[in-house]
Amino acid sequence: MKSAIRNLLIVLLLLIIAAGGGIWYVWNGMKPVEPSGSAVTFTVQKGMGSSEIADLLEKNGIIRSALLFKGYLKWTNEGSQFKAGTYSAAPGATYDNLIARLNAGDVVKKETVVFTIPEGYTAEQIADRLAQAWGKEASVFLSLMDKGEGLKETEVLGVPQDQDLRHRLEGYLFPETYELVKGSTPQQIVEKLMDELQKKLDSIPDWQTRLKERGMTLHELLTVASLVEREVVVDSERPLVAGVIYNRLKKGQKLEIDATVQYLLGRQKERLLYKDLEIKSPYNTYRNTGLPPGPICNPGLASIKAALAPEASDYYFYVTKKDGTHTHLFAKTYKEHLANVKKSQQGAKETSS
Repeated sequence: MKSAIRNLLIVLLLLIIAAGGGIWYVWNGMKPVEPSGSAVTFTVQKGMGSSEIADLLEKNGIIRSALLFKGYLKWTNEGSQFKAGTYSAAPGATYDNLIARLNAGDVVKKETVVFTIPEGYTAEQIADRLAQAWGKEASVFLSLMDKGEGLKETEVLGVPQDQDLRHRLEGYLFPETYELVKGSTPQQIVEKLMDELQKKLDSIPDWQTRLKERGMTLHELLTVASLVEREVVVDSERPLVAGVIYNRLKKGQKLEIDATVQYLLGRQKERLLYKDLEIKSPYNTYRNTGLPPGPICNPGLASIKAALAPEASDYYFYVTKKDGTHTHLFAKTYKEHLANVKKSQQGAKETSS
């Protein structure tokens, strides 16, 4: 009897020791790894299950036991919402901290480059701006803008190939503030600018239907928008100036827009001379009727909307006021236009006096 009791006590003692050992094993295994060294970077690939992620964490020394982490995930009903991406975690992170970050997709932020393309910038100006932002030669970007080859958006937007175009992608590079991953290639950068144009066009309700109703191509629309962009400062006047351009086109009257001459010169002159207006170029709207071969800059959304929905009027002329307001005086006839020119000049004298 005594022997049986003794054996029972020994068995109970062994069970208690075993249970205590198991509890200690679990407790010790779930303790955070002792903080040591810098954070470790690991990548959760798309399609990886929670079991594979647990193994990955143990392999990188972030947790002590993948087996216990898997058990904890089942106990807490977690692991089904883990997001793919590259993470950074230092040994010492708790289970709950790791789970919260994996659920939130708290991935390592990639180094980016932020740059702004102002409205009305030409392809050459944009190439210079990109060169400054990315530490590359402007010619790398300008070559892409001239050829437009190998860029998916070139086909999507139907960019024409015309030998008269100064820069093939002129007008298709949307002015905006961008933030791109530092390792982006010149092709990816230029394509992003074109992709943004597509997004902005798609933000305009029924823009394709309205374009067809006007009997225009996207290239022609962007050309008109670019003229409006370079001619107008005050947004409220953009639709009215667009209407003047269409009135002249419909009548077969030369546009005679200074900005087109400035563009073909390749530089901004404070004052154009008569000899400048006589330069032989398809972009010279003082010599040629109709639109120039393509856009003369990259217009913003307000100018694109104005070109798509111009304000109807009987105006055929406009002149910039010289009073600092950047607004215009509009006229129906050339005689009225000459009178407005005098008014504008008088306003300049009054402002300077």
